[in-house]
Amino acid sequence: MNPKQKKNMIRIVAAALLMIVLAFLPLSGMARFAAYLVPYLIVGYDVIWKAGKGLWKRHPFDESLLMAVATLGAMALAIYEDGDYTEAIAVMLFYQIGEWFQSYAVGRSRRNISDLMDIRPDYANIEQQPGQLTRVAPETVAVGSTVVVKPGEKVPLDGVITEGSSTLDTVALTGESLPRRVEPGDAVVSGSINQSGLLHIRTTKVFAESTASKILALVEDAGSRKSKAEHFIAKFARVYTPIVVYAAVALALLPPLVNMAFLGLPPAWETWIYRALIFLVISCPCALVISIPLSFFAGIGGISRQGVLVKGANYLETLSKVDTVVFDKTGTLTKGVFEVTAIHPEVINPQELLHLAAHVERFSTHPIAVSLRNAYRQEADACTVEDVEEISGHGVRARVNGSVVCVGNAKMMEAVGAKWRPCEQTGTIVHVAIDGTYAGHIVIADVIKDHAGAAVEALHKNGVKRAIMLTGDGRAAADHVASVLGLDAAYSELLPQDKVSKVESFLQEEQGDGRLAFVGDGINDAPVLSRADVGIAMGAMGSDAAIEAADVVLMDDDPLKIALAQRTARKTMCIVYENIVFSIGVKAVVLVLGALGLANMWAAIFADVGVMILAVCNATRALFVPKDLRGYGRLQRQDEETARPVPSTQQSVISSGPRAYKIEVDCPNCAGLMEEAARKTKGVRSATVNFMAQEMKVELEDGENWDQVMTAVRDNCKKVEDDCEVYL
Repeated sequence: MNPKQKKNMIRIVAAALLMIVLAFLPLSGMARFAAYLVPYLIVGYDVIWKAGKGLWKRHPFDESLLMAVATLGAMALAIYEDGDYTEAIAVMLFYQIGEWFQSYAVGRSRRNISDLMDIRPDYANIEQQPGQLTRVAPETVAVGSTVVVKPGEKVPLDGVITEGSSTLDTVALTGESLPRRVEPGDAVVSGSINQSGLLHIRTTKVFAESTASKILALVEDAGSRKSKAEHFIAKFARVYTPIVVYAAVALALLPPLVNMAFLGLPPAWETWIYRALIFLVISCPCALVISIPLSFFAGIGGISRQGVLVKGANYLETLSKVDTVVFDKTGTLTKGVFEVTAIHPEVINPQELLHLAAHVERFSTHPIAVSLRNAYRQEADACTVEDVEEISGHGVRARVNGSVVCVGNAKMMEAVGAKWRPCEQTGTIVHVAIDGTYAGHIVIADVIKDHAGAAVEALHKNGVKRAIMLTGDGRAAADHVASVLGLDAAYSELLPQDKVSKVESFLQEEQGDGRLAFVGDGINDAPVLSRADVGIAMGAMGSDAAIEAADVVLMDDDPLKIALAQRTARKTMCIVYENIVFSIGVKAVVLVLGALGLANMWAAIFADVGVMILAVCNATRALFVPKDLRGYGRLQRQDEETARPVPSTQQSVISSGPRAYKIEVDCPNCAGLMEEAARKTKGVRSATVNFMAQEMKVELEDGENWDQVMTAVRDNCKKVEDDCEVYL
């Protein structure tokens, strides 16, 4: 609790205790009134002051006026009738309890944003002379300066490490709890916390353009972007409150006057004034005015802890209606870098094959060479490499420990007389020959991100009707990714302007309240991100373009957070509608009962404060966001290295041999049925499930198309999972 909340809690407790004590004291008349006036003023002086201030400034119609009039009127009736001031004080007491509860809930929601705001660095250490550090404001540091970051300090500006190594805590930026290891040459972003070593960083941006500043500006602006529901409630409150006041006045005056003038009955002023006061208490719009903005605030704050930044409540509302998601491929669904995905040796072991290929390609700058060197990092050994020759269009030849080693494509193998073997796996195939003898091949490919398939499945389960991929790559690569991930459509060989045209055509196909989201990595995606109903940028930490262009920013590369963001948006909107229906429904019922004399002041207190507390409690549910959605994707295709290669156009996918599925099931019955379904699939020689290891080994008949058969296996196993009564 903050100091103000503590003060208000003390006031509430003091007033409640005084009421209990006064209930046992034999007081009467003005002494009783004076005694009960003390707890009333303790708990309600600020409400009365605010109401009077509003009247003075001619802005009278708010909940403070309703509470002030209702409680002061109840006090006046108590003086006139029987001296029971309990109801009047109880109205104010419970109203303040509701206000305190609302303040606490908002503060709790705000702490999520405050934690994110804490990424702002307070200072930067500049080494003006060797060994002497000077603290300066980050705003004064120029590009190209060297800053020193000690353990425990925040990285003040974006830059590149020139000296030192350490681990960085980026949880406030990405939601990722695992520290990130950094070395000289690695790029770092402001707001990260240095955990261990001393770092020297050469700045690449001024503070105003740094990642921390961009994120802080985004968060600060998020509150100004209201949803349609918030705009409606704001307009509703401005019209609703005056109507309620005038209706209460009419309820207090008209029935008594009608009784006297037309019916010849006693006016019963006290009865109708009491009902009018009940009407005022019930009509207070606190539950709506407080809980709806709080719901959006809690939703945005909760998802921000997972490294997902939503620029405003309007985008959260739009995200909840998304039924079409369009993905860019490279950098979004795939990693966008070549990696070694498989090693198939013939006469030597896999490590030695990779060792030879990496050393031959040691001096090449080709992306394939970089991938081989990254896969084999053991540079220091007794191996001698001589006479390196790069043959254009074929590969590289070198003498390694006296043997001639050729690394390249099939043309090079044919040139040296090596009888190479075709590879069934998709990707770029690097063949290796030693002294003219074929030694094996290495598969290099762009790799699908770990949770891409689970993300697509999660989106479909969230209600997304179409998951579409746009890419500039060839058709084979696009179709393969679409097949593996379960996408509904894939469009290949597109230029940037073609992607915009495709998105515009998809927008025209949208019906009803459906909305379209585009997901990209922020690189060359700005036109498409801005054209979609919701633009989502992935891996935006350090990317100015992504933060500027997107409406929703994912600070890391986990595709599952797209589904997480959508689920949070839908949960938030569900909470908003629940609060609207519940608040208006309860108030309407009690209003009618109060007007008919069937509800007393205690019922009015529940309809006001009770409903507000319940609505606020419901709104705070938006704070609780699941940390991940990795339960999706129960059947995920993998090869021996757990990577999924994207095909190039150089190789077919015809082959046989064992490959593995990773199966996550909740019952052995489901696993057995999957094994049976796989065995019955055309083209499968054998299938064996190890339930404890959650793995299915599948062997194909010779000459079968790997992609086609395994897609059929996957579909058949999925049907088993959907129909399994034990699992359901």
